[in-house]
Amino acid sequence: MTTQQLIEQIHLKNSFLCIGLDTDLEKIPPHLLKEEDPIFTFNKSIIDATHHLCVAYKPNIAFYEAYGLKGWQALEKTIAYLNKEYPDIFTIADAKRGDIGNTSTRYAKAFFEDLSFDSITVAPYMGKDSVEPFLAFTDKHTILLALTSNEGAYDFQTKLMDGKALYKTVLETSKGYTNSKNLMYVVGATKASYLAEIRNIVPDNFLLVPGVGAQGGSLSEVCKYGMNKNVGLLINSSRGIIYASRKEDYVQAAAKKAKELQSQMTRELKKLK
Repeated sequence: MTTQQLIEQIHLKNSFLCIGLDTDLEKIPPHLLKEEDPIFTFNKSIIDATHHLCVAYKPNIAFYEAYGLKGWQALEKTIAYLNKEYPDIFTIADAKRGDIGNTSTRYAKAFFEDLSFDSITVAPYMGKDSVEPFLAFTDKHTILLALTSNEGAYDFQTKLMDGKALYKTVLETSKGYTNSKNLMYVVGATKASYLAEIRNIVPDNFLLVPGVGAQGGSLSEVCKYGMNKNVGLLINSSRGIIYASRKEDYVQAAAKKAKELQSQMTRELKKLK
């Protein structure tokens, strides 16, 4: 999916919602554990109930790797189902990969070619030669971790280096990478006050913003400081939607939560017009 196609979907659905598929067998409704593939069954039902309310899905790869071969097979089935049934959905492999040279190329091949994801999250700590192998896939997007929503973000990301916060150096340096137009950035919703400065550095790139909902981030604050003329935001909610209920009404409960966020986003989009 191109950036322009993503923008078109946002306006078509009046939504810039990304739903995180962080599927945990300890948290899904217990009756699903009787299924042959409970992870895929859960994912499929969530997708079928919410696809019209969101523009992206983001499986967190750790939740699949944790279950070994069965987890990886469930991930394969999930992305294949999305690509076949809902090709207008933007897919994000939340893998947080990043290594030098050919290793990054192999990571990119795994998620871009084998699994056919549209994008992948990448840790930029090792620098240019760990990021550009992902950007070499010119029809895909690379989403760099910039300023994350967790407490430990302050350990490094906001520390000053030559008088400048490290996350700002990451943003500025990455703009010089080959095919940087296909970069997106992770910026946590709990860091909404930083968004105005981030937009000064990367005014046109999309930002993937986790932390709205269960982590307490404010949608209106994120939009106030982070939205650009093309919206430029993908707001992620995971637990707040997919675990809205652990009972047999979990599908309806997830759809209700997704609709609540989508309705808020519709109001924010009207401000652009």
